[in-house]
Amino acid sequence: MEPLPMSHKGFKAYDIRGIVPDEVNEDLAYRVGRAYAALYHPKAMCIGFDVRPSSKKISEAAARGLMDGGSDVYDIGLCGTEMMYYGTFHYGMDGGFMITASHNPSDYNGIKIVREEGIPVSADTGLKDIETLAFSGNFPECGKKGNLFHKEILSDYIASLLSFVDVKAMKPFHIVVNAGNGCANIAFSELKKHLPFHFTELYMDPDGSFPHGVPNPMLEECRKPLVDAVLSEKADLGIAWDGDFDRCFFIDEKGHFVEGYYMVGLLAEYFLKRHKGETIVHDPRVFWCTEKICHELGGKPVESKGGHAFMKETMRRVKGIYGAENSAHHFFRDFSYCDSGMIPWLIVAEIMSEKGKHLGELVEEMEEEFPCSGEINLTVKNSDFILEQVKEKYGKGASRVDLIDGVGIEYDNWRFNLRPSNTEPLIRFNMETKGDRKLLKDKKKEIMDFIHSLE
Repeated sequence: MEPLPMSHKGFKAYDIRGIVPDEVNEDLAYRVGRAYAALYHPKAMCIGFDVRPSSKKISEAAARGLMDGGSDVYDIGLCGTEMMYYGTFHYGMDGGFMITASHNPSDYNGIKIVREEGIPVSADTGLKDIETLAFSGNFPECGKKGNLFHKEILSDYIASLLSFVDVKAMKPFHIVVNAGNGCANIAFSELKKHLPFHFTELYMDPDGSFPHGVPNPMLEECRKPLVDAVLSEKADLGIAWDGDFDRCFFIDEKGHFVEGYYMVGLLAEYFLKRHKGETIVHDPRVFWCTEKICHELGGKPVESKGGHAFMKETMRRVKGIYGAENSAHHFFRDFSYCDSGMIPWLIVAEIMSEKGKHLGELVEEMEEEFPCSGEINLTVKNSDFILEQVKEKYGKGASRVDLIDGVGIEYDNWRFNLRPSNTEPLIRFNMETKGDRKLLKDKKKEIMDFIHSLE
């Protein structure tokens, strides 16, 4: 086969993702399937796809590549990423492909790849080899082609989600949910049948044209309809998912967005109170609150480089019961160390029921004790230069300089992390203090001004 007449830009640090058809298309998907089959010799593969207009055909092409390479393919159809993870690990398959571009606009698409047990394939663990072979087209001859099977996993998957909580202990809260026209309703519509809540539903119909905007609740404008509905309905909680629903985001009873940082602390506390002495994995952005909770409850906090592939690798190595990134990826040992956007909100509803408190009340103390900036994205031309200059300026006199992921600078009562994006020309800034909101405001401005002066 001739090399592809297209860019390699679709190959990122953790997955394949780009604009259709210039960077991601059916030809590329076929070749990636052939390459995976040639490199890993799977007997059975799970494949699913999201709601984007291009997803089904790209999925079919990837499945043909896998089958031409000798693997049977189990197609689970329209789904969320965690359903592909589940189909792979629960049924003992040799790997899985998810056709999705998560929260990106509808003209994007991509492929998330995992091996057995949902272990991610990233640039450090095989994705570059897949890229090289896919573009060369030098695939080995395959004696016997694989077969295609359509597999229904929804009932088993829903039962797995429900096993994480005690539904009988839950109170009949009023919850507003927003899928942003992504895939979340595929799971939610079945899950809600087992729950005692009253739901107000926004943008739940899967529609890959995303008529109400990209399904990215990290953006304030994407959260506004949910905030407005929580307030107008006087609801107890608001929940939003991204396009492939491997992340969920929370609005409290007062209409306030709850930073992912405090959700990590809340869930860490939940697991450590039920499982003494277990390990909690967190990313390097902001973590003083999580560390304090671990130390108070006899748990062990472990820092991991950010990114789902690194987090899952650390989770497996230390056998963490729970881990999370502040960007709303939550990982669970009993979900084969994979991330889920459905399990976290079920647990939050259980905590609210158990404690008789709303979410805002549950995180209020954390927010006061460890105020944080939230993640601030800065578009820069040379991230390496900026990180080096920031380290040089702020590392002097610091009590700790952490280089596990970008640059982390720590003083006695404030700290920040600056890390480059793996997928965009951005650096991401996060800061926290010990109870000092004025210091947070002043230092944040000082550091922002310094970074802008370098451009």
